[in-house]
Amino acid sequence: MSNFHRARNVNTGDITNINANNYHHYDGRSRNAVEKLREHIAAGAMHDSAERCDAPKCHPETRVAVQDELVNWIEHGDEEEEPKRIVWVTGPAGGGKTAIMGSTAETCQKKGLLACGFFFSSFTGSTNRRFKRCLVPTLAYQLVQNKALRDVGERILSCVEHDPAIFEKQVEVQFDQLLLQPSRDGRKDTVWPKVIFIDGLDECQAEEYGDTPRSPQDAARANEADQTEILHALLKAANDPSFPFRIIIASRPEPAIQSFFTDIAPQTTRKIFLDDKYNPNADMLLFLNSKFKSIQRQYQLSASWPSDNVKQTLVENASGQFIYVAAAMRFIEGSSAPPQELLDQVMALRRQDDSANPFALLDALYTHILNSSPKPLLAARWLSLIFRTNYLENLDPDKKLSARFIQHFLETSPGEASYVLRGLNSLVSIPPIDDHTSPYSLFHKSLTDFLEDPSRCGSLYVDDPYELYHTRYLQIWKNKGPAAPLSQLEREKFLDQFMEQFHCLIQWGSLFIGMEQKFDSYDVPWWVCSQDEFLKHPNCLNRIQHAVNVFYLFSTVHKMASRKIVFL
Repeated sequence: MSNFHRARNVNTGDITNINANNYHHYDGRSRNAVEKLREHIAAGAMHDSAERCDAPKCHPETRVAVQDELVNWIEHGDEEEEPKRIVWVTGPAGGGKTAIMGSTAETCQKKGLLACGFFFSSFTGSTNRRFKRCLVPTLAYQLVQNKALRDVGERILSCVEHDPAIFEKQVEVQFDQLLLQPSRDGRKDTVWPKVIFIDGLDECQAEEYGDTPRSPQDAARANEADQTEILHALLKAANDPSFPFRIIIASRPEPAIQSFFTDIAPQTTRKIFLDDKYNPNADMLLFLNSKFKSIQRQYQLSASWPSDNVKQTLVENASGQFIYVAAAMRFIEGSSAPPQELLDQVMALRRQDDSANPFALLDALYTHILNSSPKPLLAARWLSLIFRTNYLENLDPDKKLSARFIQHFLETSPGEASYVLRGLNSLVSIPPIDDHTSPYSLFHKSLTDFLEDPSRCGSLYVDDPYELYHTRYLQIWKNKGPAAPLSQLEREKFLDQFMEQFHCLIQWGSLFIGMEQKFDSYDVPWWVCSQDEFLKHPNCLNRIQHAVNVFYLFSTVHKMASRKIVFL
């Protein structure tokens, strides 16, 4: 047996990245280029990343028609009378776009058709999955790792080696130099993969620079500008006869994206709208039958439970939205009550008005689940802060703040998190109590859509989720630690991340909120000394941010003193 059997990440001078299934040989210069490229990717955005292990996938034997249509287009699209280079998969929230894209990407990988992909996400996973700056490097990195595209990979690395600043350039320039040129010049003496997947384009968000936050209107315009920039780069590549890959893009039909495909790219694009043509009701019925069979086995229920009429009603209530039946079944599978009782609660939900709003019953379901918390409004405030804002985020874009840290940050008494979030497991993935590293994550972005719209969530609407952040940060500062008792090691880790969170108060110009009147309540020397201790610690997570925090606090103290505020 070889000494390298099943070996990983072996470095033998000029050879690197050896494993049981793949082999790449790079000289020293190329190895540096690979490492440089790796620094700029969003690893969690790749279709098979560990971060996406719980991402939506099509239930077996569901969404078959649309998946078959996509694969058939990838394999035989050139034979059509008017070949198209781009497919746009679209439809309303909750229609199953990401599940279809993920399952089809897996199929394409098994068939050798998948070149690369990027799955945007604005509400779960690492923060760099929401920004355009990671898109092209992530796609290029996957081409480098594809053994069928060895020549292309070498040309990509050569580009990185000769222009390390390529990652700071516009998306179209990056696309041209890292994807279009290398694939245009590459050899065609092997069978190449055929398709690139881009999912969730509407979730691409513009990064903010400087200390002044954008208004919601400005943020929306900036997001649309970034999304349109990506579309123009993709269209330019698709229209180049030498570009070998087809492109599948999935998004909601947001106005800017809709306008692009309708007005700018109609000759290049084939549109797939997820409507009744693909028979979603039959797929949802298959899904419900499978889920109810599992509950029957677990609770020793009759095979006739529930009735076909009940299942059909659930399908009709979904209005074509897979997310409704998925959320309903997660709720019914919960342990807060017997399944029949939980099913009865779902069946009893009614529209809040007589409008034709297709989300009415989904909103009623979300409202019912949130109201099952002992403190519904506080639960809504917590979820709004965690998922509607970017306050509770790690400075490292590759990592999310752990649920454990957020729990200690938000709790006003030990155990409050388990109490407030009780019964919400059908909406939020909550790590077990002994998991100190995993983050909270939503099962679907439609929950943030619900929480952001007062016309949908009603009395659960939180107008200012940032207020809770300010209150908790200053209370922890005042108490010199969280409410829950922690071991010395866990306390140090918490305070290290807590000190970093000071940058949010600076960034959003909120430093004086709640502080000017009672600044004497906050122990400034303790805070500064704590920052200094973390700077000296060999395991300090972010030295630069701690140093910046100290500088800003001293500046704040000086400004307050100049305003004749007395510090005791």
